[in-house]
Amino acid sequence: MRALAFAVLTLLALRIGPATAGFANAHQDAAARQVEQGLDLTPDLDNGRQVYRMCAVCHLPEGWGDESGYYPQIAGQHASVTIKQMADIRARNRDVPTMLPFTMIQILSVQDMTDVAAYIEQLPMAPFNDVGPGIHLAHGERLYKEYCAECHGDQGEGNAKKNMPLIQGQHYSYLVRQFRWIKNGKRRNADEDMVEQAQMFSGRDISAVMDYTSRLRPPAEKTAQPGWQNGDFADFVRTPLPKPH
Repeated sequence: MRALAFAVLTLLALRIGPATAGFANAHQDAAARQVEQGLDLTPDLDNGRQVYRMCAVCHLPEGWGDESGYYPQIAGQHASVTIKQMADIRARNRDVPTMLPFTMIQILSVQDMTDVAAYIEQLPMAPFNDVGPGIHLAHGERLYKEYCAECHGDQGEGNAKKNMPLIQGQHYSYLVRQFRWIKNGKRRNADEDMVEQAQMFSGRDISAVMDYTSRLRPPAEKTAQPGWQNGDFADFVRTPLPKPH
């Protein structure tokens, strides 16, 4: 039943297709209002746990995604960032076809977004994640400190108040793909300064800085023990999912 629901919602997203620029722009103010409203609401973790059942299909009960980078680690992410990303996807300001139907107002209210974002934020992060080849780490460190640390923090901890994502412990392959999408304009909701900086990065630069970033570890108090599983989803059936295109 879970797999069938996922397939139906995915087909719905494909039928909807990408929005025109005019349609997306018309919804930006609404998305901003929803983010502001969501941040003002008091989260209900019990409801967030129930809402997260939809998310667990791809991100897994632990919120760790997978090391191939098709699905990112979201555990521990700042609630403000998660709310903004869901609102942007709903407003077609960020194209994630597999997530679009799950963010529709008929499926997910603003209160639901607040609740599930708070639930995700308190999940312990993965003890291991996919890292890069380790070839140009000194170059990657220099680039990170020069261009990334001001917004994302020295250790990739992000900034909840400024909606800057936590990127420590994130899978290398996911980081590389998202940066490339920011550079070529496919991911449209990136910070303007980051878009401008991305144009200067070569393929070697991207690999190096994301390799370094993937090795920034969350603090021990935010990290799960090896082998930990989310007890809230003891009944969850872990089945492999097709990889998105």
